[in-house]
Amino acid sequence: MNPRRGKLESLGPLLEQVLGDLGDGDSARGLRIAQRWEEIVGSEIARHCRPTGVRGGVLEAEVDSSVWSQELSLRTPEILRGLRQAFGDDAPTDLWLHLDSGS
Repeated sequence: MNPRRGKLESLGPLLEQVLGDLGDGDSARGLRIAQRWEEIVGSEIARHCRPTGVRGGVLEAEVDSSVWSQELSLRTPEILRGLRQAFGDDAPTDLWLHLDSGS
């Protein structure tokens, strides 16, 4: 039997275990945000922007076009408010947007 062919498992419990192992650092915060990103910002924004990490309380996110970068710059307070509602004191305090390098 191929050792890679085992019982299929849901990623949810595995992700929770990884997050627990990472603790409360920026990496864990970034993963928690990525896991709930579409729920927090909505499907339209999520189609054009994705979180890439958290550094020193600043959420870094990649945007697929300069038009969306401008739109999301204007909507930063709204996005940060949604993150505060979802994560409380663990929410990022600022948002840094950058264009997808493939754009």
